[in-house]
Amino acid sequence: MGYIKSAALEETGYVVLDRYNQELDPKEWLDIEYNDWKSSGDTRFAPLASAFGEIECNGFWNHKPPRTDKDGVWIDSQVEKAPNLTRRAQEPGANVGRCRVIELQPTPYGECLYNLHQDDNNRLNPDGTGWVVRGFFNLTDDKDSFFVLRENRTDPEGEVRIALPAGAQLIIDTQRLWHAATHVGSEPRYCLITSWTSGPELDAYIEKYNGVNHTESVYVPQDVLEAGYAEQARKDAARAAYYAAKGQAAVNVMSEA
Repeated sequence: MGYIKSAALEETGYVVLDRYNQELDPKEWLDIEYNDWKSSGDTRFAPLASAFGEIECNGFWNHKPPRTDKDGVWIDSQVEKAPNLTRRAQEPGANVGRCRVIELQPTPYGECLYNLHQDDNNRLNPDGTGWVVRGFFNLTDDKDSFFVLRENRTDPEGEVRIALPAGAQLIIDTQRLWHAATHVGSEPRYCLITSWTSGPELDAYIEKYNGVNHTESVYVPQDVLEAGYAEQARKDAARAAYYAAKGQAAVNVMSEA
């Protein structure tokens, strides 16, 4: 039967929407409560919706009863502090699973490549239902930072680098694409991440905000690219050696659960 997926994501696995006027937003992401949930890079997360309305970020399948990343429960204390972010996450009308703000410390390109991962969005998701994808709303003005997308983690061929100014809005099939952010600057980057279920509601939202599935990659000098490739390879080799010494096979999938 297969899953219900958005046609707009079929070709490239991502769409870029019209930018949001971020200047109208109060800085709600500074007021909500964070925990030290680690993903790719030096991160903290502030959940707005979770499995049972608790301030935690675990995958819904790690709870009892286990279930897929759908029907998230809004956290009253967080929603009260961030009503505008909550409104934005709910605007598409698509089912929401996890919803949280990520705080990412500065991350150079080579570290970003090492951090590339695929998300585990659809564990336990029944065949014939909507495929879970993720929306990324960049909250801070990170003009020199960019999202990296790859079909193959260690192959730069076809790499897409998407700029992250304030108000950048992306929807990505993060179970398909390897992804991470290069964050240039001295202050943290903040981004609202929402798990949405694909279907007519999300399709209409993509159309409303003129989603495009091709964008010009951010320019990065060749020497920086080459240094990043080398750093990824070096860190991968070091990780493999560490696990080999323990008699284990290294797993390169750094899934942000």
